Amino acid sequence: MHEILRHLAPGARVLDVGSRGGSFDPLLYPVRTVQLDLEKPSGAAARSGYVQGDAARLPFAGGCFDAVISNHSLEHFENLEAALRELGRVVKPQGSVYVAVPDASTFSDRLYRWLASGGGHVNAFTSREELIALLERHTGMRYAAGRLLISSLSMLNRKNRVARAPRKLWLVGGGSEFVLVLWSGFARLMDRWFGTRLSIYGWALYFGALAEEVDARPWGNVCVRCGAGCASDWLESRGSLKRRWLIRGYLCPACGAWNIFTRDARQSAM
Repeated sequence: MHEILRHLAPGARVLDVGSRGGSFDPLLYPVRTVQLDLEKPSGAAARSGYVQGDAARLPFAGGCFDAVISNHSLEHFENLEAALRELGRVVKPQGSVYVAVPDASTFSDRLYRWLASGGGHVNAFTSREELIALLERHTGMRYAAGRLLISSLSMLNRKNRVARAPRKLWLVGGGSEFVLVLWSGFARLMDRWFGTRLSIYGWALYFGALAEEVDARPWGNVCVRCGAGCASDWLESRGSLKRRWLIRGYLCPACGAWNIFTRDARQSAM
């Protein structure tokens, strides 16, 4: 989404839909951000730029946003097609839309839905091409770029827990960050060596105007604590690599957590 946000003019309007506490730090960009969700978040997000509402009936005038961000929210929308039409209505014709969703056929999403008894996922996306066609049809925005997303299972990390964990979580280490680090490294190696899809999460899709070329390579280095994904060459260039237990890893630039490091594939997997 940052490929869109960092090119917006000061004062540009951004809708962060289905955002809960927010999909990005609005202080990083000189834009006017509106965060919309059915449930009212706690803390600062509830006090600044928050609107409680339904994505299928947005309380905004047509064409009033320069960009719309839907980060891991479409899978939760009860009335998906109506919500997509609303996103297309409120974004400017020359604006941009960013969407990130899980692939329901992957191990990571199946594990999440099993542990969380569905986890609120009411829409199961299993085809990137069909999803792109659905978004183009209902938003009126043309597909511009995309990236395969990698999972670190950060949603299971007990350091992120805000409610009581399901008992089944103890079957996969109880959400221990150490266990998630080991699993994340193992899954990426299995994918690289044997062509499995253990580390795959879903897709990031860009529609409408783009001011820069999107790196279409999957970013394998995804933090087990905050879920931030980083390109391997970028981590190397900024000196983030740090060995631990003789294993080459990196410190997450967003939260400081240590993760196992792997180089990204040279070619896009899209």
